[in-house]
Amino acid sequence: MLTIFLAIAPVFALILMGYGLRRGGIPSTEFWNLNDRLVYWVLMPALFFAKISVADLSGGLGNYAVLLYAGFFTAIFCGWLFGRRVAAPQASSLLQGSARFNTFIGLAIAEAVFGTTGLQIAVLGSALLVPVVNVTVVTLMTRQLGGGGKSILHGLVKNPLILSICAGVLFNLAGLNAVPVLHEMTRILGDAALPMMLLCVGANLKLRGLTGSIKIIGLSMIGKFLINPAAVILAAWILGPDPLAFQIALIFAALPTGVASYTLAREMRGDASLMAAIITTQTLLSFVTLPLTLLIGQVVLSLN
Repeated sequence: MLTIFLAIAPVFALILMGYGLRRGGIPSTEFWNLNDRLVYWVLMPALFFAKISVADLSGGLGNYAVLLYAGFFTAIFCGWLFGRRVAAPQASSLLQGSARFNTFIGLAIAEAVFGTTGLQIAVLGSALLVPVVNVTVVTLMTRQLGGGGKSILHGLVKNPLILSICAGVLFNLAGLNAVPVLHEMTRILGDAALPMMLLCVGANLKLRGLTGSIKIIGLSMIGKFLINPAAVILAAWILGPDPLAFQIALIFAALPTGVASYTLAREMRGDASLMAAIITTQTLLSFVTLPLTLLIGQVVLSLN
């Protein structure tokens, strides 16, 4: 437990640093707003493209995909089920809080605990999850809230993360390997992505003025921190996948909800304030739940 915690601690230290810097006005609020866009539009797409375009996709991703999707779809079904007797705006926040994840934190933790290989597998996991998660969540929220679905889905087509994933897969399948200059440039940009995005995660946390139902926040944590990992562990017990792939899938299952959920809630007229409370609460709680979940994963591996 101590070894896992020490490996993850620098990741959360950077998140806390980002929070402190923004609240201290260093360097400025405008900087953090622009930095969010830099990470989203440049650094993260570069990281995805650099890793996916040269990854070995011939090793069979079937079991890995099953683990990832088992956790996500089980959690989102439970989030939808929990929200059936809740007003639509709050139910949509509960839905996102139960199943969506912070890709940035996941990639950083995968590298911190499992090194370069762990990061590579986590990037592939993101490629498998990001398009499916976004389309599924938007579709269900449109059904809950009504309206706005077409414009949001149209925005997904232009999502830089999804586009970079598609570009990386196409380059990989075409056998282009590492293209001089292009891949070196995206690799350098990708190396800058992890520390910058963790600072941005912290900068976007909001501890003041949070409002929201404690019951709904609690239900979201049941879906995110209990049901999602439990589904991954059960699937792994049945399939017996590669141990490292299982641990990375478990990281994704136990991640707190991503900041993009707040933006989506605001754009689709959901309960944005409740979404902000869920994101902040889950991120802070994950300081404890993530190391514990990984420890459970190691116990499961030793028994399987």
